[in-house]
Amino acid sequence: MKFSKALESLQRKIGVWFNDKKVLQTALTHPTYVFEKKTVQEHNQRLEFLGDAVLGMIVAEYLYRTYPDKSEGDLTKLRASLVCESSLAKNARRINLGEYLFMGKGEDISGGRHRQSILADSYEALVGAIYLDRGLNTVRNFVVRDLEILLSDGVESTFRDYKTLLQEFVQKRHNENVSYAILEESGPDHNKSFVAGVFLKGQLLSKGSGKSKKEAEQEAAKYAYNSLISDNME
Repeated sequence: MKFSKALESLQRKIGVWFNDKKVLQTALTHPTYVFEKKTVQEHNQRLEFLGDAVLGMIVAEYLYRTYPDKSEGDLTKLRASLVCESSLAKNARRINLGEYLFMGKGEDISGGRHRQSILADSYEALVGAIYLDRGLNTVRNFVVRDLEILLSDGVESTFRDYKTLLQEFVQKRHNENVSYAILEESGPDHNKSFVAGVFLKGQLLSKGSGKSKKEAEQEAAKYAYNSLISDNME
């Protein structure tokens, strides 16, 4: 799909029309596309950084106003479930965001358009682009619409933040904090894989792998949490 057609189609789908189409174009440009197409200079990672911050603020404000009876701890857990990689990827799939991305041929062939980490990152970049071009009110409306869909789907019980669950479990029983470290990193810059380890008192509890550091850490936390729960039940 050519840039112009992709931009027009996506704008119509999300109901947001950009003043500066180049901002949206950048939000849809995966780093691998810049790597292969030397004429394209900018990819979406800076917008991803901005979108992450904008999302965090909007979600926190929405939950604060919507759930006046929930404690700070409950709000933190709910926010984590709404902005975790799985939830953001679900938002991206709802608008078929992967089909609009411009990426290198190798990433495309390997299934990059459907990869959870890429979809989540691209959704954050889109949020950053909407904020830059159309302002806070427009991006808030866009994000809140997706939040309400996730909440109506019962996202807080569907998606689990294993890092939070593991920390709470360990804190109650050992009064200690767990820590994470990236143990392995492989692959080219545009298609890296990571192996993370989660540690308690300097001892490795488990490992996890993923296409991003966050994904690898969540996977490690999941294995550790399930293992500790199983041991505790015996």
